[in-house]
Amino acid sequence: MSGHIVVIHRWRDQHARYEDYLDHRTHRVTYVTTELAIGSVPGGAAAARVVPATDDFDAVWRAVTELRTHFGVPARVVALNEGDLDTAALVRERLGCEGQTPGPLARFRDKLTMNEVVAGAGIPAPAFADAPDEAAVLAFADQHGWPVVVKPRKGTASRGVMRLDSPADLPRLRALPPEPRLVQAFCPDTIFHIDGLWTGDELGPWRASRYVNTCVDFTQGEALGSVEVDDPAVLAPLSGFTARVAGALGPEPWVFHLEAFVGTSPDGRTSIQFLEAGYRVGGAEIPFVWREVHGIDLMHAAADIQLGRRPALPVPDSWRTGGWLLVPSPVPAPCRVTAWELPEAPSPEEGPYASVIPAVGQVVPRVGGYEHVGARFRFRGGSSGDVEKAVLRTAAQFRMECIPESGGRVVCGLDR
Repeated sequence: MSGHIVVIHRWRDQHARYEDYLDHRTHRVTYVTTELAIGSVPGGAAAARVVPATDDFDAVWRAVTELRTHFGVPARVVALNEGDLDTAALVRERLGCEGQTPGPLARFRDKLTMNEVVAGAGIPAPAFADAPDEAAVLAFADQHGWPVVVKPRKGTASRGVMRLDSPADLPRLRALPPEPRLVQAFCPDTIFHIDGLWTGDELGPWRASRYVNTCVDFTQGEALGSVEVDDPAVLAPLSGFTARVAGALGPEPWVFHLEAFVGTSPDGRTSIQFLEAGYRVGGAEIPFVWREVHGIDLMHAAADIQLGRRPALPVPDSWRTGGWLLVPSPVPAPCRVTAWELPEAPSPEEGPYASVIPAVGQVVPRVGGYEHVGARFRFRGGSSGDVEKAVLRTAAQFRMECIPESGGRVVCGLDR
């Protein structure tokens, strides 16, 4: 492949190493990015254009149109962040270039369509239905019982997810902005995320992790952690389940971030139900843990797929165990960091091997997703138990102080 390639890019950190995926000397690689992310655009870029937000289609389209006049019609459009998949699909459709367009993307971005595909394949999942209004939610709950979960059909990072426990909670829906929503039966089982590559025929490398707290808790100010699972009794059924889901949603190769409910059935066996899946590398610290702990760049595979190449990733003979932790800012962003503290761990294995903590005086920006939060930590160890202890210790001992826009000092910690 040669010619012009557009990359839609929103990360300030090195979530993706674009120059490893695409020769910037052979191709004219241009970037549409944000003010926050412009500093991480590769030096070999042919050009870059800044937009207010990369999920603003009109702004992105104007930038692509300008780049097209200088470098020609793009042969490919690459977007590796989930929040940019819809924008990239629309750009490809309007340009008429190769790659995923809105139709094929719908089963990964519209949670109603996604659940219909999974249900059609006979994969276990909580009951679900479209939720255009309160009456639809009430009718669903009358049939399936309370509580229920209502969430946007398109959304990331648990945005807008709401649990309703009775009809008295229905008026809470009126405060939400209008958008298509889904209602699901509530499932109390532990939520796992499974990340990896589906080759089109079988699973490539994959890892299953258990959340510490939940993504919804994180939106409400609680720390969010994740620990990779090493229990063979859990991994064996998860392998078959993951392959069924990956094959049903994407018979072609794709990099997946799958979430599932994992519990125990009455006969004592592991039970697994589908929650949702993303057509992308998992967020938070997942791409870093995969590169730094496992030596595998999932972003490379995702880029290869969008560039029309067949992805190939190694499957290790043995795996180490990784994990991560996100601590939200103690007040809503934007806020300024005035102090933070984390006591030194007794040993390297009992603390994070890497961290991203804003410097004192730095402003935590108001940006969606998991990159711009209070603090980010990454862990590795010999077992799930070791990593979980390090995650919990760090969450309990980390403290951050911020000044909100309204003034005053607020302290952030797990036991607030």
